[in-house]
Amino acid sequence: MAEAQPLEQEIFLSLQRTIDAPVDQVYSAWTDPELMRKWFAPGELKVARAVAEVEVGGTFLVEMHGTDGESHLTRGVYREVIPNRRLVHTWQWEGSDIESLVTVEFEPGSPSTTQLTLTHSRFADSEARDRHEGGWNGCLLKLSALFPGQEIRSAATS
Repeated sequence: MAEAQPLEQEIFLSLQRTIDAPVDQVYSAWTDPELMRKWFAPGELKVARAVAEVEVGGTFLVEMHGTDGESHLTRGVYREVIPNRRLVHTWQWEGSDIESLVTVEFEPGSPSTTQLTLTHSRFADSEARDRHEGGWNGCLLKLSALFPGQEIRSAATS
């Protein structure tokens, strides 16, 4: 579990959302490839392929395509899976040697809401973090569209 916590000197981002849906539905949006295809790409990008073998050692993969044909593929390995509570997986863009870490925590709110905390850590530099922050914000906007009535709240980035 310690590997999922960012170290003080690490460059990371942390985003929080309160989502107007029960934890099991929000968790499914992160673990069901069909649902992932609906939101796991920012802006005009579309998810062409999603793989979620949601078990420790299982594959995580998202391939996004842009309107001009560009392709972006990220993959990783699930490091920790606690159903409806926590997902931790590595994150590595195709063609890159840098592997970062994504931790998603799901906390029940009231009534029938989910407190979602996404932490993306182990960035090589602040520029990479900033690019990912924009991407994650775009993805989370699409995720919110799956659950009407979402209240958006952002947290600090370091």
